[in-house]
Amino acid sequence: MPSPAAACWSYGSVAEVEAGAAQVLVAAAGARWESGLLPRLAGPAAPVRLARRCVDLPDLVAAAAAGRGSLVLVSSQVDGWDADVVARLAECGVATVVVAEDGVDAERSRRLGAGRVLSADVAFDPGLLIQALLEAATDVAVPSGSTPGVPAEHVRDLPVVDGCVVAVWGPTGAPGRSTVALGLAAAAARQQVNVLLVDADVYGGATGQMLAVLDEVSGVLAAVRAASAGSLDITELAAAARTVAPGLRVLTGLPRADRWTALRPAAVREVLAVARRSAQLVVVDCAFCIEQDEEVAFDSAAPRRNAATATVLEQADMVLSVGSADPLGLTRLARARSDLRELVPTAAVRLVVNKVRTGLGWSREEVAATLLRAIGEVPLAFLPYDQTAVDHAWTNGQAVGEGAPASALAVALDTLATAVTADLQMATARRPGRRARTRTGRRRAALGR
Repeated sequence: MPSPAAACWSYGSVAEVEAGAAQVLVAAAGARWESGLLPRLAGPAAPVRLARRCVDLPDLVAAAAAGRGSLVLVSSQVDGWDADVVARLAECGVATVVVAEDGVDAERSRRLGAGRVLSADVAFDPGLLIQALLEAATDVAVPSGSTPGVPAEHVRDLPVVDGCVVAVWGPTGAPGRSTVALGLAAAAARQQVNVLLVDADVYGGATGQMLAVLDEVSGVLAAVRAASAGSLDITELAAAARTVAPGLRVLTGLPRADRWTALRPAAVREVLAVARRSAQLVVVDCAFCIEQDEEVAFDSAAPRRNAATATVLEQADMVLSVGSADPLGLTRLARARSDLRELVPTAAVRLVVNKVRTGLGWSREEVAATLLRAIGEVPLAFLPYDQTAVDHAWTNGQAVGEGAPASALAVALDTLATAVTADLQMATARRPGRRARTRTGRRRAALGR
């Protein structure tokens, strides 16, 4: 029999494993408890059989994605064990059992979303470990209404969600997504709403530069790192964010576009979940592109640049789709709306037409009628083109409402903020003990002013 210390120990494909035996993928990095378990898994009558001993976590995820096993046994000490790996394994439909070396590791793994966490003491008893794997086999089929990656028995203990997430998105062509996102966030803060602005643009975040906030450490990078490590909470998020105005905090964006690989979907989801618990309104500035690379889409382990944007759009309570008021901009907006409907068909999308100017010779009614004919929707807001106000605000590191409060654009952004908060039912005060509605309704009540 091959040595347990061998780099890779495989018993062939799942079809070759004896009928009736569950197949387990093991990634233990040579943990001491592994040597006592592997011979038991090799027995002819073992109820759980070893399908593959994986050399590292990428090997483990690849084997799970290929259907080599229905169970995963992993040590919390394996290099790279984080929320993204937990999420990928959940997407593969496998049940995961984690062996934690100590109490700190156990708590961290639970916060990452691991289904079953065992202590190292239990793992040294092969019989108990096999029994835990058999019990985990019942988790392979996730019950309806439960949350993937989170044990079903703990779903009821998830925190009550209060905050609302608004994604500000739009097609290519610089329609003014970042200007709208910052202007909306600042306007809502002036209306006594507690706001967190998140710059999640993987192609070129600009919020920090617009506000003259030049952090040595990106706020969004600090947040996703903590989320991947399982340590992100309201306190950690507050430390990563910068307060730029009363009621307005900002998670600054990526310092360089090539750092996009840090914004993995699982970490982004966790950041948004914690953000909901820390702010009434979470405004997210998104990148324009939502195309999926067909060459890597089949590979769950391959990083995808646009996955962060797709994740935000999927998690948002409302999506503001921003387009510019010119022939090319409206055409792009109409096409992008079709792409968005395909990606997130249930999303609550509202159109925002930006850079409206009299020189085009089009009235707002004509623009609205054009969009109604093209895509069956009319804009929630029209924002005037006011480059002077924008230039003044950016030069002074302010949002438009602070830099040029009397400008037509600032007034329009205030109106947009009122419409958004009203649409999300944020104007209604929460009664004590009232429970927020769930994501299945696609609408969330939030704390009143």
